[in-house]
Amino acid sequence: MQSINCQADVFDIERADSLFQQRSYKEAMEIYQENYQLGIYSPAMLLKMSFISEGIGDKELATLYLSKYYDLNPNSQTISKIKNLTGQSNLVGYEVSDTERFILFLVEYKEIMVGALAVFLVISLIMLWVNGRKVSEARYYWPSIFLIILIFITNNFLKAPRTALITQSPTMIVSKPSAGGELVDRVEPGHRVKIRSSKDIWYEVEWKNQTAFIKKDNVTTL
Repeated sequence: MQSINCQADVFDIERADSLFQQRSYKEAMEIYQENYQLGIYSPAMLLKMSFISEGIGDKELATLYLSKYYDLNPNSQTISKIKNLTGQSNLVGYEVSDTERFILFLVEYKEIMVGALAVFLVISLIMLWVNGRKVSEARYYWPSIFLIILIFITNNFLKAPRTALITQSPTMIVSKPSAGGELVDRVEPGHRVKIRSSKDIWYEVEWKNQTAFIKKDNVTTL
């Protein structure tokens, strides 16, 4: 069923791409947004959505899609475009370490990895079943156990760092999750923060290598 749904999603996006090529941007955008809300998107699709949003004058939405694109494909050209859209010369939160790049790479191919591990697990179990009487020693079961653990970890714990785009002007970043918290910074839209946790109307975030808090209404999660 999942395979059939994925195939339907592919056809849906291909139809939107065709509409985009025909410059039927409104119709294409409707299809793109439906899939985006379902968590189905690609770097190319995000670029097209940003292009359409900028074309209709919605720079905030264009920045959002470009910021999400940056998560999948970090590069200096994207940052330059976001700076142009937001009018910000010094953006915070777009630094990506080598470790984070590796995690993003793994997350992008997560489904393929889980599928491949599942195939190896099935093969391992079949071999155990065929040679059941001959492999009574515990060491023959370790490959299957290891694959089960690896599939569980990959499927449940392999996640990209949670980030959010600041979208309100101005946005106050404070030291405590309350109106009485000390002001850490006052910023304009376009900056990004890494979300550590959530508490009521606040996000605990990483801001310039320190812990701070920001109201949920002031950001859009990516």
